[in-house]
Amino acid sequence: MCETEAMVDSAGSLPLHDSVLDRLGSDIASGVIAPGARISSDEIATRFDVSRTVAREVVRVLESLGMVSIRRRAGITVLDPSHWHALDPKLIRWQLAGPERFTHLARLAELRSGIEPLAARLAATHATPEQCAILTASVMGMSATARSADTPAYLGHDVTFHATLLSASGNPLLAVFAPIVREVLTGRTEHELMPTQANPQALQLHAAVAAAIQGRDGAAAESAMREIVAESASAIACLQPAVSK
Repeated sequence: MCETEAMVDSAGSLPLHDSVLDRLGSDIASGVIAPGARISSDEIATRFDVSRTVAREVVRVLESLGMVSIRRRAGITVLDPSHWHALDPKLIRWQLAGPERFTHLARLAELRSGIEPLAARLAATHATPEQCAILTASVMGMSATARSADTPAYLGHDVTFHATLLSASGNPLLAVFAPIVREVLTGRTEHELMPTQANPQALQLHAAVAAAIQGRDGAAAESAMREIVAESASAIACLQPAVSK
């Protein structure tokens, strides 16, 4: 069998390289393939019915994420999670698809509580008129799709709001967190952790952030954004017992 990265998997949804990477990465992230396990490119090629070239490309990506090590005599060894690049969006996506989803969401909520309120406060100083307009339009879009908050339409507006907020902070070190927040929001939607109808309080808080940033009120923007993250964390925590049963 001869493949290239441009070829798609049997479902026609992902390039072959990405499909194999997602499946193998998910197995490692979820613990199906445990730390210390040894695998080989030949085993990967056989399991997924791909060429050794594709298998090697997948292993190189996993190595770049700190998930495996490659040594001449030891081969490919799965590393302990302490070595993994915890903030890589791909790893976050795989972890949110696994059995420890709620643990990872709680940790990400803690991270967001330190990042996004700060970004909101800075955005009140640095946001451009265009960014203010995008924030307002995103809130309007979320409101318009509020009765289908578990759909890609609502998700798109929500992701745009948070990505714009982080960019509007004017700090590129905060802006790089946008893909991480996107994976959190996407994970909630894909794994049915979003309500059918959006929480009215959450919508009001998003509107408050946008208004505070446009009004150059950093304290108000920070406070409302902190409440958004707290509301999200609380909503997820309330779902955990029901989903875990």
